[in-house]
Amino acid sequence: MLDIQFIRDHADIVKDSQRKRGESVDLVDEVLRNDTARRESLQSYESARAQQKALGKQVAAAPPEERAGLIARTKELSNQVTEFKKAADEADEAYTTAMWKLSNVVEPEAPEGGEDDYVVVRKVGTPRDFQAEGFEPKNHLDLGVGVAGIDMRRGVKVSGSRFYFLRGDVARMEIAMLTMAVDQAQEHGFIPTITPTLVRPEVMAGTGFLNSHADEIYRLRDPDDQYLVGTSEVALAGMHEDEILDLSEGPLRYCGWSSCYRREAGAAGKDTMGIIRVHQFDKVEMFVYCKQEESRDQHQQLLGMEQEMLAKVDVPYRIIDTAAGDLGSSAARKFDCEAWVPTQGRYRELTSTSNCTEYQARRLNIRERMDDGSTRAVSTLNGTLATTRWLVAILENHQNADGSIVIPEAMRSYMGGKEVLEPTKWEA
Repeated sequence: MLDIQFIRDHADIVKDSQRKRGESVDLVDEVLRNDTARRESLQSYESARAQQKALGKQVAAAPPEERAGLIARTKELSNQVTEFKKAADEADEAYTTAMWKLSNVVEPEAPEGGEDDYVVVRKVGTPRDFQAEGFEPKNHLDLGVGVAGIDMRRGVKVSGSRFYFLRGDVARMEIAMLTMAVDQAQEHGFIPTITPTLVRPEVMAGTGFLNSHADEIYRLRDPDDQYLVGTSEVALAGMHEDEILDLSEGPLRYCGWSSCYRREAGAAGKDTMGIIRVHQFDKVEMFVYCKQEESRDQHQQLLGMEQEMLAKVDVPYRIIDTAAGDLGSSAARKFDCEAWVPTQGRYRELTSTSNCTEYQARRLNIRERMDDGSTRAVSTLNGTLATTRWLVAILENHQNADGSIVIPEAMRSYMGGKEVLEPTKWEA
């Protein structure tokens, strides 16, 4: 949620942000109209309520012959107070509804446009020339099946489409990768955290996920009325709901490990092969609470953390600056790291880091105490440090002609010193 005073003072900036996102510019005027109506109706209610209290004191002190008239006036004023209170509540509801529809204000540097209008910030590493090496690369699923590590058939049998089993050394590789991510995060001062994967609707809404992408989220309706998270960002943001944080010694930083769930609604026919686009996966997510002035610097630090992890798994990747029209409603700016997938001949997203400024914190009422005793909203940021999809890039980029996979050197100590995943015969 945005600061209403900022909208009043800088409506042109908010409108331009809405335009860049491809969202309603008129919504800004609606918010301002509702804000005016809310304040006016509240003033009318408070004025009538004050008169009612004053009149009550007059009745108590009035001589008997005057009380009947004052009591009649009291009843009349009481009806007015009730009407004003109803109008004030309705105006406040209309204002709140409109405010919660507004997306965060994008940073001026974010590119304009939609999904295909990103800007490539840099490329790291060079894709392998498999033709020069004398063999055609296999896709990650064939490789995973070949080393007895990915079982899609039985995943579908048990749970339906887009589910899978990871087993053997591929399962261990995921655990190694996620553990390596947690170790790296802890070295940088993050608090390792195992998070809930079911959250209340208020928390899901507070993080900004119940918008145009609400159909991507699994919901458990009556009697539970809870949501399955698609990222531990949701739980980590909700952890300090309605709290005042002490940031005097620096940002509060968490590293969340959780299973994640996404319906992939609207993804029919997209990435149906393998584990690129699935309904359940595991992820290590970074989450930061910081002072407003520190959010941009923290964003760059999260991006640096992601690059440090990508260097450990040794895959070619690029960093893109996501266009305004492709940002989630909470993000003011977002950078993605996309790894090269040889068999697809293109880069695919592995990490994403977003600066959500004060947007989520205002919705969840998370503040910090200032030196003068007042409070203000904090900034929140998030970033992926490792997830199941990384296996796609690791398997394909480190394969050999015989179907074996070289384990990235940084991961070997997490896999008992093992260096190569060898092909194995099994009943796939």
